[in-house]
Amino acid sequence: MGWFPCSGNSNKAEKKKQSKKPNDQIPSDKLKVNSDSDIKKVGGSDHIAAYTFTFRELAAAAKNFRADCLLGEGGFGRVYKGRLESTSQVVAIKQLDRNGLQGNREFLVEVLMLSLLHHPNLVNLIGYCADGDQRLLVYEYMPLGSLEDHLHDLPPDKKRLDWNTRMKIAAGAAKGLEYLHDKANPPVIYRDLKCSNILLDEDYHPKLSDFGLAKLGPVGDKTHVSTRVMGTYGYCAPEYAMTGQLTLKSDVYSFGVVLLEIITGRKAIDNLKSAGEHNLVAWARPLFKDRRKFSQMADPTLQGQYPVRGLYQALAIAAMCVQEQPNMRPVIADVVTALSYLASQKYEPSSRSASSTPRARREQWPAN
Repeated sequence: MGWFPCSGNSNKAEKKKQSKKPNDQIPSDKLKVNSDSDIKKVGGSDHIAAYTFTFRELAAAAKNFRADCLLGEGGFGRVYKGRLESTSQVVAIKQLDRNGLQGNREFLVEVLMLSLLHHPNLVNLIGYCADGDQRLLVYEYMPLGSLEDHLHDLPPDKKRLDWNTRMKIAAGAAKGLEYLHDKANPPVIYRDLKCSNILLDEDYHPKLSDFGLAKLGPVGDKTHVSTRVMGTYGYCAPEYAMTGQLTLKSDVYSFGVVLLEIITGRKAIDNLKSAGEHNLVAWARPLFKDRRKFSQMADPTLQGQYPVRGLYQALAIAAMCVQEQPNMRPVIADVVTALSYLASQKYEPSSRSASSTPRARREQWPAN
């Protein structure tokens, strides 16, 4: 949920973002919001699918935002678990920081994006509140929290993700990104893909969340959009961090980092690791070149319970995604195809141990 600039350099102020109309078609419009009526002016009251809540309704749902209802906290504000009195539906309520410099912009972008883009792998926005200076977003409640909650800093008694579940989550997250890149018109660049923004329902079905940093992608003969460098350190594509030039391949890089986290169990940035291992991608790149070290990249909590062929293929996908040159990275549709196949190949640890899995065929690996 949190964000911060990936580098100290910034380009000129962002061009004003655009709202959406049905059929995922996005016309040009302004992105200034001071009240609920401004949201309706931008999207058109007939076009906003989200429900409008009063602040009183949401305060009652979250028990006046008590500490025991707090689910998490990020750069934009806090998220609470609540129950709507009108429907008894359990929801997640994000209360944006009223002192945030960009709160209005991110709030409006998220309302418009999630109101008008719908996919099984995108979180469902139920409604919003824009009473006075209050900005709140109401989402479907995802009972298993984020992917980050299941990969990093786990307590001893918490269940570890098995290989099949990891591949299911990776494939589902890629499908959500594919929808943004290939189905929306113009395409949407997510810009903040990371484990904490991938939420899980009770069946470990993943959904992308937090669209406040999303940008409309390039159209026509344009190759990129220029914007201030925003996102989360460790996930930003190198060319975007250095130049502010944002492309669909920037998201593919971020997805590659997430996939590496899923495979290795390591964090994108971990300053508690020894020198040379702080940055996940920097640690992984030399290992990509030596097949004998692939098993060292598997999450130790898997305890060897994974298919060797599947591990190699998943690492191959991740390696392609985190290529330094964006034109060397695959399009997300190809990533979906590859990961959907891996997710369909169910690994049965009871009948087949990792050590007895047939040796994987030699893959073509990128140089970097």
